[in-house]
Amino acid sequence: MDAEALLLTTAFGHVINEPNIEAGYERFASLTSCAIVADTFRAAVTACLRDQLIREPIRLPDGALQCHWHLELTAKGVGAVRSLLGAGA
Repeated sequence: MDAEALLLTTAFGHVINEPNIEAGYERFASLTSCAIVADTFRAAVTACLRDQLIREPIRLPDGALQCHWHLELTAKGVGAVRSLLGAGA
């Protein structure tokens, strides 16, 4: 499974809500037990964001003093994951 597909399927089944992308990567790595390096993870996030498969990950919640990093699928991303999972079945 390529990095983008792994990112999407992980976001489909898990909540990743961390203080920054580095912590988001660590959470992703712990969930997947996969040897995707941080640069590959960042490239996959960029590609998925460009293709509108995930929402903007950097957010400043109301009342927060600093931004947080979230991995959340868009409706298009959910459809892509369903296609991936259906293709793998």
